[in-house]
Amino acid sequence: MTLKWVNHDKWIKRLKKLPASAEKYIGEANGKSANEMVQLARTLAPVKTGRLRDSIKATPPGQSIPKYSQGGISSAPENSWAITAGNEHVRYAHLVEFGTKMHEQGGTMAGTIHPGTSKQPFFWPAYRTIKKRHKGRISRAFNKSIKETKT
Repeated sequence: MTLKWVNHDKWIKRLKKLPASAEKYIGEANGKSANEMVQLARTLAPVKTGRLRDSIKATPPGQSIPKYSQGGISSAPENSWAITAGNEHVRYAHLVEFGTKMHEQGGTMAGTIHPGTSKQPFFWPAYRTIKKRHKGRISRAFNKSIKETKT
């Protein structure tokens, strides 16, 4: 059995054009989803002073993320947005999201027992809510870039 690739040169030419248009449309879709997730996470975040809610940010590709934010990276990867919670004043986002266990305290309160805190998830529920919609946006963006290369 033999396979014949019809219009080989035409397909290669289209594939070479694809990354530029795909990058443009996928970048737009990523930005829209990132901003949507930030808004949802801010809505779900518990508010005592409002500092945690206000620390939830979306950082565009290549820019530096806020210092001390949760996520473990220093800048948003190329073609990606970084969504973070926390900053130099709010260093407890993970403790609110996941809660704490009862524990013996140290320092000036040494020997006392902290009762722990219950979890109040806001970040991951927002992610799970946006995830399916984001996949659809990416698929549509990729298909749009493919259609654009036909011309």
